[in-house]
Amino acid sequence: MGKGKKSSGSYVRKSELAAQVTSYFDAHAGEVTDIRTLFRVLGLKTHPAKLLCMDVLEELIMDDYLKETGPMRYQRAAPSMAMTGLFRRKSNGKNSFVPDGGGEPILVAERNSLHAMDGDRVRVQMMARRRGHVREAQVTEILKRADKTFVGRLDVRKEFAFLLTEDRTMNNDIFIPKAMLKGGRTGDKAIVRITEWPDGAKNPIGKVVEVLGRAGDNETEMHAILAEFNLPYTYPKNVEDAAAHISGDVTAADMSGREDFRDVLTFTIDPRDAKDFDDALSFRELAVGKGSGGKSSGGRWYEVGVHIADVSHYVEEGSIIDREALRRATSVYLVDRTIPMLPERLCNYVCSLRPDEDKLTYSVIFTMNERGEVRSSRIVHTAIRSNRRFAYEDVQALFEARGEASAEDMGAPVSESQLTIGRWYESEPDSPLIPALLILNRMAKHLRVKRMASGAVDFDRPEVHFEVDEKGHPIGTYVKVSKDANKLIEEFMLLANRTVAESIGRVPKGKKAKVLPYRVHEQPDPDKLMNLSQFVTKFGHRLKTTGTNQEISRNLNRLLHDVHGQREQNLVEMVALRAMMKARYSCHNIGHYGLAFDYYTHFTSPIRRYPDLMVHRLLTRYAEGGRSASLEKYEALCEQSSDMEQTAAQAERASIKYKQVEFMADRLGQVFDGVISGITEFGIYVELTETRCEGMVPLRDLDDDYYDFDERNYQLVGRRHHHRYILGDSIRVRVASANLEKKQLDLSIERNDSKQ
Repeated sequence: MGKGKKSSGSYVRKSELAAQVTSYFDAHAGEVTDIRTLFRVLGLKTHPAKLLCMDVLEELIMDDYLKETGPMRYQRAAPSMAMTGLFRRKSNGKNSFVPDGGGEPILVAERNSLHAMDGDRVRVQMMARRRGHVREAQVTEILKRADKTFVGRLDVRKEFAFLLTEDRTMNNDIFIPKAMLKGGRTGDKAIVRITEWPDGAKNPIGKVVEVLGRAGDNETEMHAILAEFNLPYTYPKNVEDAAAHISGDVTAADMSGREDFRDVLTFTIDPRDAKDFDDALSFRELAVGKGSGGKSSGGRWYEVGVHIADVSHYVEEGSIIDREALRRATSVYLVDRTIPMLPERLCNYVCSLRPDEDKLTYSVIFTMNERGEVRSSRIVHTAIRSNRRFAYEDVQALFEARGEASAEDMGAPVSESQLTIGRWYESEPDSPLIPALLILNRMAKHLRVKRMASGAVDFDRPEVHFEVDEKGHPIGTYVKVSKDANKLIEEFMLLANRTVAESIGRVPKGKKAKVLPYRVHEQPDPDKLMNLSQFVTKFGHRLKTTGTNQEISRNLNRLLHDVHGQREQNLVEMVALRAMMKARYSCHNIGHYGLAFDYYTHFTSPIRRYPDLMVHRLLTRYAEGGRSASLEKYEALCEQSSDMEQTAAQAERASIKYKQVEFMADRLGQVFDGVISGITEFGIYVELTETRCEGMVPLRDLDDDYYDFDERNYQLVGRRHHHRYILGDSIRVRVASANLEKKQLDLSIERNDSKQ
């Protein structure tokens, strides 16, 4: 190392220093060396010499000779250049390889892909790195093919056919021999599986798995969306047959070990078109001045029961019904239909808490006062008999008629469905349901205030829904706003979920909690939160991003409150949402940031979510004295449920996008007011104010200037005239084209309204 010391006081050549660095790491293979130690052993004392060394280290990392194990800590990279992992295909040819065990994706050019398909497990060889270029790999072996199918439109010729697909992972149509068409004709939508992709062939070869029907037909298109995301659109007959043999009658044996609530005032509140009622509330007043255990206390106390369909009583773990439910993991809600997790007989009849029918439930029973203070709670198996099935509009009408609705609700426009409902409370003035609902509403308001004060984030964005005709064609849109009736149910479901999670997760210090799937939500991305803070200053707002989680949440809520009703509201809400992480399922509890709960799980919807069914089973097991379940098993189930939740959400968005394009296809050439809802290097996304449909103004149509994409400030900026298109700006656009195949709505800017 004397060489290094001698040269440190004078000019040192980069090639000489690189040789010293490689010699050192060759001699210390497997060891981790921090930058200070390296400077010392190489005798680098001057600032220029140290900077040159840093430059050398960066290049050696780029050449995969070294790897950085931590900030300014380096180690000789493993000599092996072969790795295994997952292949991710992209239609632009810039495929990637994700190594087993994690790590940054590595580019795989199409010419080096060996025709691997998206999701294939492959072995790759790292390629020699070109200076100034990213790392690249070459697929040398396909270890396991992904079970992937493709959805598209058939183009049938005389001797062969092609599947024309819009799949983002494919840039090639799929060649189909005539014998593999399964009766498909030109213009049919079909599901195709690739059977081979010969070397040198431009197109893969496939066979038709199923013909869905004629393109453009609503049933066909909805099934195509489900198939695109590998979601089922029919229920297996053997599973339905198994469900058909399950009786919904409540027997004396079923009542063993259950608390009987069948004579207690009970009701459900759901959307008007719902059929799967998985939660109900019961209500009864306790003796005046008596709280839990009969102890005297001021004020009135009430018993509130949150009753959840006891699906676990009917669906045995490992049964054919359970296996199908696990595969689906969630119900999927498209624009015009629900694809249930459970067979229809179970979700709409046997388990559904229908009025005037005895039902088995799993319940959280609270002793509460009108201020929402919980004196005690217990988790028990029960039986109920619902007295009434309410729609949200029925309950909301009562609140507004009695002056119990929030000022915001009183000022909101009345929905069409609310105009058509009967004023049930006028014809039943002495109904015990009226005071029960009013008191529960007051409790829910107090619960919500406490939750917000604790740091819960108030993201309450309206949802757009479509009115469709008997053929599924969209004929109108309406905005669904969450009002007090919705929030009543929401608060009691949140309370039950939190109580269940705490019952297992909150244990004395030194004790280990038993395994339970939690619903977890991480803190916002710090960089995105900082970007939001810097961005909102342009509109005169401030967002402090330091402090405790509670303080940050309060600051975020204050910002959302300040922008409400302002021109920039939509913009700020969208950027704030992008800073938030996605909630997921895990047995490793880290709390739920968005709700400001240290313990939270999903217990209240086992008809439509598999994690809730898991929680029911584990609660029963632990109540009976059972040992803690396998962490590995349930963490894997949590991952499956999280993945399927995201897939279902993507399918739901795809169905909305399809209906948006279909709805606007009837309005070609019409002009609408809108708001810029997204900015990309490809163009401007605009949400139309009247219909809430979203389309794009392609960058190629902005021909009045050359525009640069300013990602940090969410805008496009013209180079010559400095015109700006900014997220949140109002704009007038014309409907230019509607491509149902691509689910793409193209808009054009009304020139007399373009930005100045």
